[in-house]
Amino acid sequence: MSTGIAVLASRVGADEKRLFDALDRRAVPYDHIDTRRQWFTAGRRDLPWGLVLNREIGQYRAAYAARCLTAAGAEVVNSAEATEVCGDKWRTTLAFEAAGLPTPRTALGLTPEAALDALESIGYPALIKPLVGSWGRLVVRLPDRAAAEGVFEYVSALPGPQSHLGYVQEMIDKPGRDIRAVVVGGHLVGAVYRTGDGLRTNVALGGRTLPCETTPEITKLSIDAAASVGADIAGVDLIEDHDGRLLVLEVNHRVEFSGFQSALGGRVDVADHIVEHLLERAHR
Repeated sequence: MSTGIAVLASRVGADEKRLFDALDRRAVPYDHIDTRRQWFTAGRRDLPWGLVLNREIGQYRAAYAARCLTAAGAEVVNSAEATEVCGDKWRTTLAFEAAGLPTPRTALGLTPEAALDALESIGYPALIKPLVGSWGRLVVRLPDRAAAEGVFEYVSALPGPQSHLGYVQEMIDKPGRDIRAVVVGGHLVGAVYRTGDGLRTNVALGGRTLPCETTPEITKLSIDAAASVGADIAGVDLIEDHDGRLLVLEVNHRVEFSGFQSALGGRVDVADHIVEHLLERAHR
């Protein structure tokens, strides 16, 4: 098997540039694979790469590329299975439950009508979230049944069958912030608070990042959450309820870390941690 390293990405942003710089500093040869121009032949096993870092931003391209590369004999980080689980909120929730991790009460209605019934069990206010999505997009607060009925009337008219599945979750009375922790190779790299004025604190939607002092509880929950979905490299989102109890929300398999590093004042080099982990994997 080849021992070459590749970075899979259709979009080269600030994080990817940091990764390329970290590889260059260590004089590690690598190839950048642009998924927009990459194709695979079934049965092919003569790839020039033995290890691939998956930084593809598109969920379906990331998952299928990981499957193709794995079938061809390459080791992919994160794995195809981890990419698929993290990319599906219900599968992520099931992984958390199986690992015994604290998470908000969540239900999946197989039809919009069933999701309305599920909401009666969870109680209002609640949230409806898309099964596949990131950056807090399409997350809707449902204050009462009337609002939920309006949303699901719209959902019923959507063309895609997956859109008719209702992923609903209790709304946690959080203190205007959540926690983003970064885990690499089973170790906590650090954590930051993400603050915002509204429901969503995602940096992509205008949220701000501030340093968060890590605690044994944050460390354990973050590492356990990443392990539950099989992610070597993970952005773990935690939330505090009104009693200060920490809950796990989700795990991102393609963690964005430039804002994370800035909030920590440059004390943490996430790209260097990732490259170090890749080199450890390459020499196993």
